[in-house]
Amino acid sequence: MKIVCLGDSLTYGYGVRRSRSWTRLSQEKLGIEVMNEGINGDTTSGMLSRFHSAVYAKKPDAVLIMGGVNDMIVGADSGTVKSNIMAMAHQSISKYIDPIVGIPTRIYPENVREDWAGFSDFEKVADEMNTLRSWTKEFCRTFNIKYIDFYSEFENETGGNTKELYLDGLHFNEKGNEIMAEIFCRSISSFEK
Repeated sequence: MKIVCLGDSLTYGYGVRRSRSWTRLSQEKLGIEVMNEGINGDTTSGMLSRFHSAVYAKKPDAVLIMGGVNDMIVGADSGTVKSNIMAMAHQSISKYIDPIVGIPTRIYPENVREDWAGFSDFEKVADEMNTLRSWTKEFCRTFNIKYIDFYSEFENETGGNTKELYLDGLHFNEKGNEIMAEIFCRSISSFEK
């Protein structure tokens, strides 16, 4: 089995060694090919534009699609994110690739790096991502698409004590990546049953 993980810095594993990113840890644990197609700073529009080369050309069995935070950071509306996620999911289905939509984890606006915090209103970004989370679940249920609610799973896994697992309010340290890998592996295993 081969899974492509398409996304932004959360998928890429910003700030940790490649060997400690959650996608690499997942590959080792599952014993399958897990390809990391995360790009730091990417938007869902960027993900959609590279869908053919990053996903279809690699002929995976499944694709994890997770993004939206950077769209909100640069002021895109949620309609753009929804449209792009929907397009990628349906393109996957049309190419016989099983889509899985990932719901990103919590943002801590008060811990975002100062230079980034001056660039965007991260309180607003966090609120918009909360709204998007509800839509994503409804979209996936409506179209019978699998999803991984990393947000809720991460909160449950840690008892809500997540701040110390972040490097900067947006990206995880190595321990945070380990938890992401646990959630991903558990979800993939449950999908196969």
